[in-house]
Amino acid sequence: MTLIKCISHFSLYLLQQILRTMPDVSSIVEIIQLMLAPGLMISACGLLLLAMNNKYSLVVNRIRLLNEERRRALHKLGDKEFSFQENVRFESITKQLEKLTYRVGLVRNAVLSYTLAVALFVLTSLLIGFGYLFEVTKINSFITILFLLGMISVLVGVLFAAYETWKGYVIVKFEVDSDE
Repeated sequence: MTLIKCISHFSLYLLQQILRTMPDVSSIVEIIQLMLAPGLMISACGLLLLAMNNKYSLVVNRIRLLNEERRRALHKLGDKEFSFQENVRFESITKQLEKLTYRVGLVRNAVLSYTLAVALFVLTSLLIGFGYLFEVTKINSFITILFLLGMISVLVGVLFAAYETWKGYVIVKFEVDSDE
């Protein structure tokens, strides 16, 4: 019961604040513009997250396929020895699995960086709105720092994604070279 009273008092307080300030149209437009910058970054990070999640699925699927091929080869041979070609393929699979496991970690780090950036941009946008609504200017520096941390997080995610792309190239090159 007390929680409902607290929520109702807080809602009433918010309504009073909104009605008391009743800003002009130009102020509303300015605050919406300020809140849109983090919103655009949220959309950009959403696209980056979509791409990274797709890449994550592909790498995990490749790991599963290679693991299955490795298990089948071990089961098929049992106690027999590998032929030269089978041994080369088995070693190739083992090396690829090591490299792909490292690569999936890079994708995970990129996804986590982008997700952190989205959280920081949402928090930035909310604080801009609350700061305007409650006329608190003391948090402007904090808002700027949060936005910059979000941008740094995006940069870190992009660096992880770029390094992961390079590692993907190395893995493909290794597979092609081992078949020769």
